[in-house]
Amino acid sequence: MTMTRRQLLRHAGWATGAGAAALFLPEITRSRLWAAVDSTVETDHGKVRGRTVAGIHSFLGVRYGASTEGRNRFMPPQKPQPWTGVQDAFAYGNSAPQSNPVQRGDGNLRGEIGQLLRGSDGPPPPESEDCLFLNVWTPGVNDNGKRPVMFWLHGGGFTTGSDSSSLYIGANLARRGDVVVVGINHRLGALGFTHLGDLGGEAFVHSGNVGMLDAVAGMEWVRDNIERFGGDPNRVMVFGESGGGQKVSMLLGSPPAKGLFHRAVIESGPGPKMMERDRATELARMLLAEVGLDAKRVLELQSLPMGKILAAQFAVSAKLRSFPGIIDGFAPVLDPTVLPAHPFYPHASPISADVPVIIGNNRTEMTLFADPAAFSLDDSGLKTRVKAILGDHADQVIEVYRKANPQATPSDLFFLIWTDDPTTIYSDNIAERRAALGKAPTYRYRFFWETPALGGRLKSPHTLEMPFVFDNTQVAPGLTGGASPEAVALAARVSEAWISFATRGDPNSKKSGLPPWPPYDAQQRATMLFNNESKVVNNPAGEERKIMDGILNPS
Repeated sequence: MTMTRRQLLRHAGWATGAGAAALFLPEITRSRLWAAVDSTVETDHGKVRGRTVAGIHSFLGVRYGASTEGRNRFMPPQKPQPWTGVQDAFAYGNSAPQSNPVQRGDGNLRGEIGQLLRGSDGPPPPESEDCLFLNVWTPGVNDNGKRPVMFWLHGGGFTTGSDSSSLYIGANLARRGDVVVVGINHRLGALGFTHLGDLGGEAFVHSGNVGMLDAVAGMEWVRDNIERFGGDPNRVMVFGESGGGQKVSMLLGSPPAKGLFHRAVIESGPGPKMMERDRATELARMLLAEVGLDAKRVLELQSLPMGKILAAQFAVSAKLRSFPGIIDGFAPVLDPTVLPAHPFYPHASPISADVPVIIGNNRTEMTLFADPAAFSLDDSGLKTRVKAILGDHADQVIEVYRKANPQATPSDLFFLIWTDDPTTIYSDNIAERRAALGKAPTYRYRFFWETPALGGRLKSPHTLEMPFVFDNTQVAPGLTGGASPEAVALAARVSEAWISFATRGDPNSKKSGLPPWPPYDAQQRATMLFNNESKVVNNPAGEERKIMDGILNPS
């Protein structure tokens, strides 16, 4: 069957922006008609039928777990019920519940910037506790292809997000590298990370980590099924950005995840520490109080309306001090079975010491979270804001940063300081602590490319590297500047490095055109600086790192 591009997108059930991104091919003009054919694969639970377009097979909304409502709420994920016949996998599955039923809004992203991130996405899928779905993009099915698998965990902290964002479409990445791309939805917020284990007894022992046990279940699905989708279950790379990077951090210290992935990438989401049990129990008590229950009535949480729990989650979260990069809220918690120790604090967990890691962040992460006034600070405004972050250290830190960046404006300095505390320093700490294990290599990067979005004021914000990693610079043109020659060229280099890492556990590849990228160690601190002219620099911003590390990690 032959149809126009627009007809194809509607027929496949994709949001217009997402489908357009997935099918983008520079060598194919918009006027060309594309043929769409069905692809059918048998999973352990039943057959699924996807779409094959321009050489890439996509399977959207494939179930990897049963619904998490009712008796399954706060419980580890269950296998889906087998089905007969063939299920169409043409549209994304439900997103995890995450909207405030009392007051809907744009979340923690300001409307102007949020629109840049959304790009041309259509309406999001419904939110439901029946949310354990995954998406697959692959160049081949049923062909014994043994391709590397790139397993994506979406951002949004531990409370928001969905794999249905057009930023995460894996078609171009699968096409460029002959790899299989998988992304999942999983439980979030209070429904995924309320620690009731010290209140509700043995039945709820892992309730504070069920959102991450969902991710483990997704990787188990990959282990058991991905060969039929052309992938190699023995070459799985887990990668994620922001909250997704924190999820990767957690999995690197989680025994149930060991052996299910073989490389890992943490993008702008270092997670050295997760939640302590006492603090997580305190939040669970706050949630119970909001819904009118006490510790003796924990079981009743499973029968409450979903909206009531979400409203309680938002009420509890409003009482917390939110700070980008700091984990304090509904998030993974220490658990003797699921997370016996913090992933990278005070040292790196040995559980995944044999897994190569890439870790990095963008140069001005925090421009994405800034209020408008932050972009026009004077010296007094700079001091006031830095003092709010660093207290009595403010003057000394500003002096060091100003000396190292003599051309920077007060706003520039603020964004550099705010980004380094804690994102850059936490990323450095993780790289250094992993290197100290003396086993698998860790590669450090910083993303310096500046976007022309909003007149260039965002510089190198949080989220910016994702379209380059996925080779999707055309998805959110307001964020990346579109498919400009510079953006396309950098996307080719970055995505090739990630593909090489997924393939061999080493980002160095002749195809990427990048300079040699050595592993990180505490002596040289070799760091890849991604830009139009990428380069490796030893100990970049060394003086800034030294003073900030001393504040965050006093001896």
